[in-house]
Amino acid sequence: MRAPVRRTLVRSGAALSGLTVATGLFWIAPQALAQEAAPDRVLLSPTADPATSQTVTWRTTGEADAELQIAPASDPEQVTTVAASATGQAGGTFYAATATDLEPGTDYRYRVGDGADQLGPWQHFTTAAQDAEPFTFLSFGDVQTDITEGAGPVIEAALEAEPDADLAVHAGDLIDDANDEQQWNQWYGAFGEATGSMNHVAVPGNHEYSLLTLSQYWPLQFPGPGNGPDTGGADLAETVGYTDHQGVRFISLNSNYRDAAPLSPDRWLQEQAQWLEQTLQSNPHPWTVVNFHHPLFSNSPGRDNGPLRDAWLQVLEEHDVDLVLQGHDHSYSRGNLTEHRTDEQDVHTGPVYAVTVTGPKMYEAGQDNWTDHGAEVRVQATDTQTFQSVQVEDGQLDYSALTASGEVVDSFTITKDDQGQDKRVTDGPGLD
Repeated sequence: MRAPVRRTLVRSGAALSGLTVATGLFWIAPQALAQEAAPDRVLLSPTADPATSQTVTWRTTGEADAELQIAPASDPEQVTTVAASATGQAGGTFYAATATDLEPGTDYRYRVGDGADQLGPWQHFTTAAQDAEPFTFLSFGDVQTDITEGAGPVIEAALEAEPDADLAVHAGDLIDDANDEQQWNQWYGAFGEATGSMNHVAVPGNHEYSLLTLSQYWPLQFPGPGNGPDTGGADLAETVGYTDHQGVRFISLNSNYRDAAPLSPDRWLQEQAQWLEQTLQSNPHPWTVVNFHHPLFSNSPGRDNGPLRDAWLQVLEEHDVDLVLQGHDHSYSRGNLTEHRTDEQDVHTGPVYAVTVTGPKMYEAGQDNWTDHGAEVRVQATDTQTFQSVQVEDGQLDYSALTASGEVVDSFTITKDDQGQDKRVTDGPGLD
C-alpha cells in the first residue's frame, strides 16, 4: 500500500528558508523544509509503458551532476544510478531522469539529487502491472485559485479516500497564473508526497498559457511520454501523448486552440485529430480515457467550443471512447449524445463526457450547449467542488464524483463483455 500523504502546516508569520509567510495557513510540501539546495518539486511523470519505466522530474537551486538512484524495495542495496538531464531554469534548475528495464508490478524506492550531499529523501512508487490488473485512479478538474485553503481540502480528501490510487489525471488549469512561482508551490504543497508516489497525467488549460505562450514550468514539470504528434510544433510535442496502464490507454490532448494556435486553430486541431485516430486504432487495451481542458459541450451559458467539437467529437464517437475528462467551466456535468439512449431510462451506450471542477472558483451552469448539439446532461451541479475516483477491474469501470465531505455527486458504471462489446453505461446514486 502507498504511504499516507503527510504535510507540514506552517502558521502565519513563520520563517521558512529566509521567507516569511505573512498571512493565512499554508500547506508546505515536505521538500520545502529541506536545506536550500536540496531537491524539491519531485514529481512522477508516466512514460508510454509505466510497467517497465518511470520518469522523475525535480528541481534544485544549484547546478550539479544530478542523478536518480533507484532500487527494488525488496532489495534496497541493489541501487541503480540513472544520470539526469538538466531541462531548464524556472526558480532553479529542473532535471529529468527516466529509469528503464524495471520489473512490472514492483515496488521501488528512489531518491534524487546530485549524488553527493544534496540528495532528497527515499520515496516509493509501484510500476504498473504488465496486464489488465484492477486499479484505481483519481481525476481533478480546475484547481486554479485559492489552492491551499479552497482546493486543498478536496485534494486531501481524495488522497485519503484512495491512498492506493495509481494515477492522478488533471484536466488543466492547475494554477491561475502560468508562471507564478508561489502558485506552483501551493499546487505541490496541496498534493504533498503524492507528487512523488503516483504518476500525474496532466494537460494544460488556458491558465497555463501567458500571452499565447505555454508556461515555462509546464515542460519542465510534465514532460509527458514523448509519443505525441510529430507535427504541430513544440506545444503539441510537450503536451500531447498517451500512456498505457493496466488495460487502460490514457490519452492527453491540448484543447487550447485559442492560445497555442490562434492563427491556424483548425489545422492545429486536425493534426491532433489525425494522431488521435491513429492512437485509438492501435490501442490494444479494453479501455480508453481521454483528457483535455475545454469541454466539447459547455456548461457555461454563452460558451461554445465549436472548432474543438468539429475536430474531435466524431473520432471519439467512432472509436467509442469510454470516458472523456474535461474542465474549464467551473461546474459539474456528465452526459452523452442523445443517440445513445436506450429503452432503459438509467442506461445508455457510447462515450461518457464529464466536466469537473476541484477548486472553489464557480460559474453558472446550463444545458443549452449540450442540447443544441445533440447531447444530453444526466447530472449537473453548480457550486460543487469534486474529485473523481475511478476503479477499473476486468469488464467494469466504476466512476464516482465526490465532495471533500464524501458526498456522492454523481456515479455510474460502464460494463463490457469479454470481447469488449455490449457496452452499457448505468447511472448510479448521486444528487437528487
